[in-house]
Amino acid sequence: MSGFTPEDHLHMARALQLAARGLYSTSPNPRVGCVIVKNGKIIGEGWHQKAGEPHAEIHALLQAGMAAQGATAYVSLEPCAHHGRTPPCADALIGAGVARVVAAAQDPNPNVSGQGLARIKAAGIEAQCGLLEPEARALNAGFFKRMVYGHPLLRIKTASSLDGRTALSSGESKWITGDAARADVHRLRARSCAILTGIGTVLADNPQLNVRGVDTARQPVKVIVDSSLRTPPDAAILQGAKTLVACAAPDAKKAAALEAAGAEILCLPGSDGKVDLHALLSRLAQKGVNELMTEAGPRLNGALIAAGLADEWVQYLAPCLLGTAARPLFDLNEPASMQQRLSWKLTDQRMLGGDLRLTWRK
Repeated sequence: MSGFTPEDHLHMARALQLAARGLYSTSPNPRVGCVIVKNGKIIGEGWHQKAGEPHAEIHALLQAGMAAQGATAYVSLEPCAHHGRTPPCADALIGAGVARVVAAAQDPNPNVSGQGLARIKAAGIEAQCGLLEPEARALNAGFFKRMVYGHPLLRIKTASSLDGRTALSSGESKWITGDAARADVHRLRARSCAILTGIGTVLADNPQLNVRGVDTARQPVKVIVDSSLRTPPDAAILQGAKTLVACAAPDAKKAAALEAAGAEILCLPGSDGKVDLHALLSRLAQKGVNELMTEAGPRLNGALIAAGLADEWVQYLAPCLLGTAARPLFDLNEPASMQQRLSWKLTDQRMLGGDLRLTWRK
């Protein structure tokens, strides 16, 4: 973008690098980094580490101290202008006497959007926005989706053979992919605010769906789509992090047993007698879920795609074939014509051990 120097790009890239350190910990807040520069030298750095704790700008200003006066602050997201759990960062930058503020992207939060930069400009400080904006938005794609559309970013994860099969007809699926791919799945879980699955997967596999082998103190919320509350109160998924069970028909006795096991019941009936998936995603967004990852069977995954709710598909492909009788990736109706087929765009591909990871976006 015109108006920015190579030095500006360098320091904003560093701010984004710092922001990424909060990949597993800032939820429901965005991941934000800040770099303060004076006379070509970095005098302060910071990143938002956890909701309720100081924002990136505060950490950087504390490190810079009095030297912040007359400096330039590079922030990967517009400084906040409202009182939330912490005071406005725009006021902190003004109070420190910085001479210039460069933001990568405007905050999509309606309580902030444009107000932080406007307040900074009103104080006579030069303020610019838009440097490395695509990278900043990508880092917080779930936060932007929640703020703008009222839904979390929905990421479907699948592991399959080359012929698109996820398990043998008997249900046996351990293990299609190797250690490196399975470790990568845990990193995806760790960055997610919540993990979504269906009652079929719970009954068949009794999964924990927790994060293992990743350095994080936060476990994602677990969400089960269970229309008639068939989740056993002793299911492994109810252990550890909070679990939400979304049903279509209330059953006081079943609900009480699940609540006694620590679950929260969400009754969200749809017109078809099943859980209203649109309503479920809206409710999760209201609960602060930015990124939602599904680890489910073909029926729920297919329903999410058919409803137009899936934003991203992370596909792990193992170098093997399981045959036509094995279980498919998605339970989807055939399109009426090739023109109506569901198309995706490949955005990333990489090898993980002997397996291939493909990332697709709508």
